[in-house]
Amino acid sequence: MNKQTSTVSDYIVEYLISKDITDVFGYPGGMVTYFMDSLSKKSDRIKSHVTYHEQGASFAACGYAQVSGKVGVAYATSGPGATNLITGICNAYFDSIPTLFITGQVNTFESKSERSIRQRGFQETDIVSIVKPVTKYAVRIERAEDIKISLDYAFDIALSGRKGPVLLDIPMDIFRSYIKTDLLVGYATHSPKIAQSPSSEYLNLLNDALSCARKPLFLLGNGIKTADKVGEIRDAINCLNIPVVTTMIAVDVAAGCKYNYGFIGAYGNRTANFLVSKCDLLISIGARLDVRQVGAKRENFAPTAKIIRVDIDSGELSYIVREDEIHIHDDISHFVEMLDKIDSRNYIEWISLCESIKEKLNGIDDKLPNHLIKEIGKSMSENAIITTDVGQNQVWVAQSLEIKKGQKILFSGGHGAMGYSLPASIGACLASSQKPTICFSGDGGIQMNIQELMVISREKLPIKIILINNHALGMIRHFQEMYFDKNYTQTTLAGGYAVPDFSSIANAYGIKYLCCENVKDIQSIDKNYFEDDEPVFIEIKIKEDTYVYPKLEFGKPNQDQEPLLKRALYDEINNMDVERIK
Repeated sequence: MNKQTSTVSDYIVEYLISKDITDVFGYPGGMVTYFMDSLSKKSDRIKSHVTYHEQGASFAACGYAQVSGKVGVAYATSGPGATNLITGICNAYFDSIPTLFITGQVNTFESKSERSIRQRGFQETDIVSIVKPVTKYAVRIERAEDIKISLDYAFDIALSGRKGPVLLDIPMDIFRSYIKTDLLVGYATHSPKIAQSPSSEYLNLLNDALSCARKPLFLLGNGIKTADKVGEIRDAINCLNIPVVTTMIAVDVAAGCKYNYGFIGAYGNRTANFLVSKCDLLISIGARLDVRQVGAKRENFAPTAKIIRVDIDSGELSYIVREDEIHIHDDISHFVEMLDKIDSRNYIEWISLCESIKEKLNGIDDKLPNHLIKEIGKSMSENAIITTDVGQNQVWVAQSLEIKKGQKILFSGGHGAMGYSLPASIGACLASSQKPTICFSGDGGIQMNIQELMVISREKLPIKIILINNHALGMIRHFQEMYFDKNYTQTTLAGGYAVPDFSSIANAYGIKYLCCENVKDIQSIDKNYFEDDEPVFIEIKIKEDTYVYPKLEFGKPNQDQEPLLKRALYDEINNMDVERIK
């Protein structure tokens, strides 16, 4: 019987196709030429998109995975190519994004192996050792016959439990080696079991807690998105008529929830932070409860509430807020089934209190950038994919975009990587079958990966780039104003930071350019620009001294944000309770 033979590189491409992966991202290099050639042979079934920096490829793979739910794939050559992927690998690790990174490596006969030298082969770098702390699995393929079991295991672990990145480092001679595909040994897929309580215990625990609570509150986190259970969670919570707040990177999860009061934390909505301070039961689902969400003094968070935390990662649960909190170590896919069985109750007085606080705080922090974001949102389609960078633009979008139920927002959350939005929008757009994609960025973030405009132009992707330009690194400038006596070194033009003429840059890349300076300018934009299949670059020019408000001063309770509320109003809201609402 004839044995089926294939090169390792051809086999990898066929394997990716079998996983229904339609797009991969990378940059050419010597050690991945065989893989590039194999991709070209199957270009009718899987598209290889050349980015202009490996970091761009890594972020594009993240965006692809976040929208498609599949494993995002990026590749790079050895040495600097591999190390340029690291920021995207970290982003995928901290935000639980399933991704596969394939790096080329020098031929096995060129490797330094156990020699006590720094390098033997040209561009030889031990990428596996470097990325092990920020991957779920990283391995160098030493034998061609190990490719199937390594791919099987990599895909299984990337998608199981708390999702995340994996890396396969493949020497060039392994890529070109021939293998007998029908003799390859695979990996028997199995998802790790989570130590969990019986369903009846879950249900009794939640019902008992809710029966005793007068002011219950759900806190929704990014884990709901990575579990792909957004719709189910929304439906269950709406049936329970319980108010909802979110973390910043989960703001889109609550779109469509009847009683949604925004996101919590240092830059969160004041209403959301006040509600956390007042609730007597907080049920946190898939939220890490890190410092940005909880505050520096964890004891100030939900001080009068019983806290129930649901998380797939026992490590996150070990970072406690209080000693008496209750942990449910479970997959959200299982937990949502419990929500559907909870007895509904009447929380009219609590909802009335929430609405009253929201009304008292309405508009207090609305500034020009917030108005601009709201206005742009009116032109976005109901199923638009939205990406943001890191910095002021990110917070303004989270605070002020009126998110429609079918929209999805992608952030660089835990890693907080500037330069994320533009390449992530490319992966997201391709994963969504080229739905209109809105890419928000600041003048600092866009320059981190500005070269990826060429991908958008080259492939005529319907990405709408919204650049908010205040000619400054606004977040750090604000920090310098507060703590460094307005010494704006390296963050403004006077301090050594500058921005280019973005109209000339858009023109150089062949992308239509529009400029806005106020709400009226945005209102005058033809809405077709947001819905057609062409890229467009919209620059919104605002003043240098623009700020993100509210903002929490380190060490204060979340609800006492800057600029400080008048103490009479702050005390009034602090003293409000359900008995006082008529």
